[in-house]
Amino acid sequence: MSAEPSQPTPSTAPRFGVWFIGARGSVATTAVAGCAAVAAGLHPPTGMVTETEPFAASGLPSLSSLVFGGHDTVDCPLPKRAEHLAAGGVLPHGLPSAVHAELVAADQEIRPGGPLPGDTGRGPDGDPGRGDQDLIDVFAADIRDFVARRGLAGAVVVNVASTEPAPAGDALPPSSLYAAAALRAGCPYVNFTPSTGLHHPALAPLAEASGLPYAGRDGKTGQTLLRSVLGPMFLQRALAVRAWSGTNLLGGGDGAALADPAAAAAKNAGKERVLTDTLGGTVEGETHIDDVPALGDWKTAWDHIAFDGFLGARMVLQTTWQGCDSALAAPLVLDLARLTARAREKGISGPLGELGFYFKDPVGAGPSSLAEQYTELTRFAARLGDDGDGTDPAGDSGGSAHGSGVAHGLGGGGRAGGLPGDGAGGIGSGGRSGDGAGGSGGGGRPGDRAHEHGDRR
Repeated sequence: MSAEPSQPTPSTAPRFGVWFIGARGSVATTAVAGCAAVAAGLHPPTGMVTETEPFAASGLPSLSSLVFGGHDTVDCPLPKRAEHLAAGGVLPHGLPSAVHAELVAADQEIRPGGPLPGDTGRGPDGDPGRGDQDLIDVFAADIRDFVARRGLAGAVVVNVASTEPAPAGDALPPSSLYAAAALRAGCPYVNFTPSTGLHHPALAPLAEASGLPYAGRDGKTGQTLLRSVLGPMFLQRALAVRAWSGTNLLGGGDGAALADPAAAAAKNAGKERVLTDTLGGTVEGETHIDDVPALGDWKTAWDHIAFDGFLGARMVLQTTWQGCDSALAAPLVLDLARLTARAREKGISGPLGELGFYFKDPVGAGPSSLAEQYTELTRFAARLGDDGDGTDPAGDSGGSAHGSGVAHGLGGGGRAGGLPGDGAGGIGSGGRSGDGAGGSGGGGRPGDRAHEHGDRR
């Protein structure tokens, strides 16, 4: 049952920023167009969990209060990108024209991402390129400017860029540079991708100490969503799963990025983790990902599950999932932005384990079955609507209330715990309460395929 759609925001109501990493990709474009369409009453909020009844009293920002911006390394304007998605059947025909003004407004708030060729090293002319700290400073400044110039109450950084390979060594990968910029700007961070982000050893303790809420990682939209339902079913019915194999066929930017074996390995780690967690152990079988450019933004996922029944009777369950990645991901991204913005407003900090419903590899503690995760989510929604400070009296997993300033514990002149190479100011320098969300979509170190632009699942 759906709650009443988000109502138009009065001019005096606070507005909140959503800063996309991968702001010109399919997911971000679909989210911007879809938010405008639902807010205007042009389409129902199908797929938006936060528009259902359990969230009606949570005090979430209305859809019409959201202001979009972000980083990307590509320069295709959002209206043009939306037209491409409509031609491919991802967006309804006519919608790009109907929400053209909103797409233009968001496009004007997109800033160049990175790293670009020559960054984090020497440029083609031999001059030193921008280092990690330079990039973090620039990205964080873009975020702060967005929030201040648009008069926003705050913003959330959401990474919807293409999957990057797992990092080698201590260097910060692009996703971690943007995550660091979010912390430095004093913004909550959501990682909808399998990429490292705040999971980097240099950032994880700083995120914990920041006084900011954060969530991730790797959105659960298709095959793994189904696995998180079926796995507990086998366990609860005492059926012995012998093997679980799967294949993904997908195109678009995500398919191209996942053609890189290192990026595919990072993606598959989350898929396999869900099976291990829900079944209580590992089983035979692998998941393969094949890039099929002709599929565009559509995906087909097959699963073959071999299991034993009573007296050893051998049986098989086969499933086929065919879906549109962007249409599955975009409403969840809007959900996460609203929930995280409200958590920040309520003074909740730390890992938001209650948002595990949305992720393959959730931060914090929490259950692995989808049904139990939904229960945790609705309990969290009730907490967000309470008149108190958001502290859970039952002490369940997830963030806790805080009373510190933005990026508490991250400032200081190069003290222990700062980013590698940080000088005065540390990660939290310059952050202020309500600063916007930062991040950067697209971009990759020279040779990286993972961050071409923000296509996701």
